[in-house]
Amino acid sequence: MSYVLGLTGSIGMGKSTTAGFFRDAGVPVWDADAAVHRLYAKGGAAVGPIGDICPDATAIGKVDRAALKDWIARDASALARIEAIVHPLVAKDRADFLSRNADAPLVVLDIPLLFETGGAEKMDGVLVVSVDAEEQRRRVLERATMTPAMLESILARQTSDAEKRAKADFVIETYEMEEARAEVQALIAKLNEGAHA
Repeated sequence: MSYVLGLTGSIGMGKSTTAGFFRDAGVPVWDADAAVHRLYAKGGAAVGPIGDICPDATAIGKVDRAALKDWIARDASALARIEAIVHPLVAKDRADFLSRNADAPLVVLDIPLLFETGGAEKMDGVLVVSVDAEEQRRRVLERATMTPAMLESILARQTSDAEKRAKADFVIETYEMEEARAEVQALIAKLNEGAHA
């Protein structure tokens, strides 16, 4: 039975890079965002059902994310209807991943909204990656598609970093990435050791 480690952190905290450190060390990592991309891609399991409730949101056999955002902005019921389709499909994708990797001593579930969706309780442990608000803002606003207003909107929907840190079993700060990598390796060794205890 695998130790299931939930990996989370607010936008700009270094979560994707940290997930990469686990992958580099040979730990199986499931990425919630990547699962949604697969479901929305050509041939993905969400394409047909989303097309049924909003034909404008599918084009050339895949989900048009921009059209989906427009629909959510226009229709207050849209998000709940989309989530009713997508959440069970994501849960199945995650269950399939866990089944495929059942022999691994450690698996990581990379879930941006782990606390917000109540998923933390289903984990054996939770790792939060973090930096201070100033560094977070600097990183996020370096992205060409991001504006200060967009960042504020995202942060308003996320559990605060302080609350995430308080609820976490493990916290890794990602100011220096090589230090963060070393902390990941130490955590893997500790959790693997626990699995064999």
